[in-house]
Amino acid sequence: MLSSEKKYVGFGGIKMSNEISRLPPQVQQRLLRLQQLQQTLQSVLTQKQQLELGLTETEQALSELKKLTKQTVIYKSVGSLLVKSKKIKVTKELKEQKELLNMRISVLGKQEERLRTQVKDLQTKLQQDLRPVSPPP
Repeated sequence: MLSSEKKYVGFGGIKMSNEISRLPPQVQQRLLRLQQLQQTLQSVLTQKQQLELGLTETEQALSELKKLTKQTVIYKSVGSLLVKSKKIKVTKELKEQKELLNMRISVLGKQEERLRTQVKDLQTKLQQDLRPVSPPP
């Protein structure tokens, strides 16, 4: 590494600037924890978004099924195959899938709230840690 570079490997192989490396270890650990929480929050948000997309598709499929008669021939996707199925059976499966998706979205929503609270609390602590100490008058 060139001497002009201002990076070195810190906690867990994460590159940190010299300025960060001069902070007390407790503050460095809080910064690392904040980064981890933010990454976890982003992962939860991505999962939740994917489930919400699946829920929308499921609701659209149920809506289309309502328009059909009992006699209408229905095919459902099973892997790379389309398999003939009964409207009642497909409707039941989609309703169960919708219920499961709603439950998983709810769990991720609660996890998101907890993570946002933890991030906010940690940011507040870091702001206090990094607040310049005013010299006595």
